[in-house]
Amino acid sequence: MTFRIVDLDDDSEGMFWQHVNKDPLNYHWFIVDWKFSKDDTKILMTIADDEIVGMMVVFKDSIVQVRGGREAVKVLLDQLDQEEIEMMAPMDCEDLVLERYDPRIRNEMFLMYLEKGEEIIQREHEPVELSMDDAEQISEIMVESYPDWWAHMTPEKVKENMGDRFWLGIKVDEEILSFGNTRFIDFGSNIGVVATHKEHMNRGYATSVVSALVEEILKRSDRAMIHVLKDNHPAIRTYSKVGFKPFKSYSLVKKAKRIH
Repeated sequence: MTFRIVDLDDDSEGMFWQHVNKDPLNYHWFIVDWKFSKDDTKILMTIADDEIVGMMVVFKDSIVQVRGGREAVKVLLDQLDQEEIEMMAPMDCEDLVLERYDPRIRNEMFLMYLEKGEEIIQREHEPVELSMDDAEQISEIMVESYPDWWAHMTPEKVKENMGDRFWLGIKVDEEILSFGNTRFIDFGSNIGVVATHKEHMNRGYATSVVSALVEEILKRSDRAMIHVLKDNHPAIRTYSKVGFKPFKSYSLVKKAKRIH
């Protein structure tokens, strides 16, 4: 099969939307990056017989998502010249990624979702909307919860994300016990962060936060989704209780350096 690589631009955008709208959950990051962060986003499409058979988005020159069959993915990966990346790819293409990049962190990422009517809302605790004043506590809990992922999180970075994201948390005497966020998207919103203070885990706080976020999402669209690491069993149990079910899994590599 002969492939050609096409940059996403005004001329090819119609083909892009036709393709991603067939499977918007799988292409969530492609859609979000192109709609909201176009200046920081580069998307390449692998074309065969005038159809898209693979696609890769590079966000801020370091965060990469790739989709498609093995041959199409291989062609796309050949276009990468970044020295260090974070990447999600189809599980059956993980070996192609590891041929090129040596990750410090490697895992499997589950994408879970629920449709309106499938939610199982459990709000034992009542979350409140968080604000810029909560950024310091949020960053501290994130760093403590997942240092491999959020080691460099700061109050300033949290504040940067507060403008276009909706944050909810459980607070007692102004102390945040658990929190989560989402960015409202018309075809379905992804719950991006969920974290609980280490001294307040296993008390139903995260379940209440996720339930409240799902309620807010379903006021605006018919679908909610969430990404979770395969080995994060407590989180998977929490999301399943609220009604999330597995959709797809991906290979995830982080702090991956190019093999020379």
